[in-house]
Amino acid sequence: MPRIRLNLKNLSVTDKIAKGRHIVTSMTDNKSFPSPIPPLPEITTALDNLSEAFALVQSAKSETSTRVANQVNAEVIVDEALTKLASYVESIAGKHHSLIMSAGMETKAPRSTPTTPDVPQGLSARAGDHEGEINLFWKAVPNTKSYTIEATNDPAIATSWTHVVIATSASRVISNLTSGKRYWFRVAAVSAGGQSGWSEPATKVVP
Repeated sequence: MPRIRLNLKNLSVTDKIAKGRHIVTSMTDNKSFPSPIPPLPEITTALDNLSEAFALVQSAKSETSTRVANQVNAEVIVDEALTKLASYVESIAGKHHSLIMSAGMETKAPRSTPTTPDVPQGLSARAGDHEGEINLFWKAVPNTKSYTIEATNDPAIATSWTHVVIATSASRVISNLTSGKRYWFRVAAVSAGGQSGWSEPATKVVP
């Protein structure tokens, strides 16, 4: 036996009203359905109520949109007026903080110069999960954007250090190293204030 599929949950309010009215029209004086339950007038009243409620909601939305637009425009006018007034106060007060404060306004905080980050501490080197890998770990440095890592096979020569990789967290897997060879590693923190000094080196024989 076929089942009726109304699909009401997926219909918009207007589509639902149209569908309901179409059904009422189709069933009016339909001899196959002489006594609809609920009665068709009741369905029609429910559809009329929904249509009226929907119209009120749309009217309220339109009114709300207009009021929001009016508020935005009013806010723009206030912002422009206060900005002009601030320029006037600045033209007279100059850099005199007390004069600016007497006008009920605040002065901008001086820009702070970014400081060089601290040197990373606690660098350690451990054998990686695969041949030719070393896992590096160190304590995170606050307000650091990245870390630069260098390595060498000969720490006695300062010029032997070479750049390896940039890390964005306080750990990094170093790959493609020569198994059985000892490496030394060092790390520096990088921030808006520049690069820190180098950490104490950590050493490990590559597995």
